[in-house]
Amino acid sequence: MPKPIIDNDKCTGCFTCVEICPVEVFSKGDKKAKVEKADECIGCRACEVQCPQSAIKIED
Repeated sequence: MPKPIIDNDKCTGCFTCVEICPVEVFSKGDKKAKVEKADECIGCRACEVQCPQSAIKIED
């Protein structure tokens, strides 16, 4: 099962992942994105590819 992980040191709060995720795994935190529904992740890696800071990794 894929597991999205955000590196909070790299995340700048652009929320690209929130906008790009087709199953709404991410949500907007106070200043940074957060993984809201990790179990919903389908492993498409769109967030990983689109993150401008390379702050997201999908672990299998």
